Amino acid sequence: MATTHQFDLLIIGSGTAGLTLALHMADTANVAVISKSQLEEGASLYAQGGISVVLDKTDSLQSHIDDTITAGDGLCDPEVVKYTVEHAREAVEWLIEQGVSFTRDEDKHSHFHLTREGGHSHRRIIHSADATGRAVETTLLDKAKAHPNIHLFPYHIGIDLITSRKQLGAQENTCLGCYALDIKADKPITFLAPVTVLATGGAGKVYLYTSNPDVSTGDGIAMGWRAGCRIANMEFIQFHPTCLYHPKAKSFLISESLRGEGALLKLADGTRFMPAFHELAELAPRDIVARAIDHEMKRLGHDCVYLDISHQPAGFIQSHFPTIYQRCLSFGIDISQSPIPVVPAAHYTCGGIVTDVHGRTDIPGLYAIGETAHTGLHGANRMASNSLLECLVFARAAAKDIQQSQITRPISAIPEWDDSRVFPAKEAVAISHNWDELRRFMWDYVGIVRSNERLHKARQRLSLLKQEIDEFYSRHHISNDLLELRNLADVAELIIRSAQTRHESRGLHFNLDYPTLNPHQPPENTLIAGQQAD
Repeated sequence: MATTHQFDLLIIGSGTAGLTLALHMADTANVAVISKSQLEEGASLYAQGGISVVLDKTDSLQSHIDDTITAGDGLCDPEVVKYTVEHAREAVEWLIEQGVSFTRDEDKHSHFHLTREGGHSHRRIIHSADATGRAVETTLLDKAKAHPNIHLFPYHIGIDLITSRKQLGAQENTCLGCYALDIKADKPITFLAPVTVLATGGAGKVYLYTSNPDVSTGDGIAMGWRAGCRIANMEFIQFHPTCLYHPKAKSFLISESLRGEGALLKLADGTRFMPAFHELAELAPRDIVARAIDHEMKRLGHDCVYLDISHQPAGFIQSHFPTIYQRCLSFGIDISQSPIPVVPAAHYTCGGIVTDVHGRTDIPGLYAIGETAHTGLHGANRMASNSLLECLVFARAAAKDIQQSQITRPISAIPEWDDSRVFPAKEAVAISHNWDELRRFMWDYVGIVRSNERLHKARQRLSLLKQEIDEFYSRHHISNDLLELRNLADVAELIIRSAQTRHESRGLHFNLDYPTLNPHQPPENTLIAGQQAD
């Protein structure tokens, strides 16, 4: 007999968004948090830069709002931007109350050190050296572990959401929980809850090169879409301009903060190139910097470009960027003496499950927060360090909304996950081969620069691949790798369909066949109906 758990609140994902929500709800609800790996593993842990918040007297809320909307290239929801910026300070103050230690200014120790990143007109990035995500994630996780009402389930991956329409044949489509795979026990289990929250992060692993950890396979977006949620703006994948280029360095990000502190992008011969692409040069928005690097690499046939901060004092570099300094040094690169070889890599998913300002999706009982969600904050391009801020603000907003609703436990008998008609896979080569093929053609055809022909080829390849995956999934016992592959294929479809729908170049989406904005229609979001709703 399969295991069934019942809770007041089920949170799928243990990053900053999920843990913030859990901690805000735990005093009044019995909370489950499931994570498909070790609890702290996720994009939050590796976020280097910081959190954007107006703290300096020369800065203003309106300036932060204006900068975000400018970076979003016409697609930000102004009311959502305003809400996020206005609630930034209280979110950061809550983190400080939890014990997160942010870097202080060396000259004025009573003040926090604020750095500046691309797209920001002021220094407004509060940070913990160059490992802000780790400081936030480990602090929140320690708090969650200590709370008696928070139940943590590492190594559990969601299979599919449980809905009244799919599992009970009801007319309405209400979320009742989630089927999950206990990875270590290798068995499916059932989580039931009147409120379920998707907080699984982004989908960077759909690309061959990414700054994201291995767990970023778009699970929440795919599960939400299969359950009937609308998906928005998946064509806007942010490619971080600077990841360490080294054969032994896996997914190591070189923070934008280096450029905020004066680092310069150069070619192999030491020539700067960013001033020719944008008036802000190295501090231009990320999409412009990434395309400029991609252009120069392709023009010259080079494998990388270089980021040089060696003109700054060694002590400054080591104190402000200790993580980056030590990691590069482990690969034989002393960044105080020589430039860092860098390449762009898939970094952030600006689209996702459509939500309102409370985190509510199209399906009653289902919320989505963090990178999994499309709130309208980022538009066509996320401005640096607005991501952790979004996690905090919308987790708090969702908590308030959930607390105001009446939580009642599901009373219907939910069928157990049926795996009686499948058999174990004899070999895993089909999964690994399809995983590699998917990520490679997404990088080649749906990467930083796209075209109609490339998108058409990607759609054709994906159609065949999905047939193989669906057949394999229907016949074999599920595994973590198979579930991730299935989710990545769904996310790839959403990205390709969204990219084919947008007949212009805007923000992070650049199509050689439509190289400018569409002058014949106002800016609009790309919306794809939920799979169950088709």
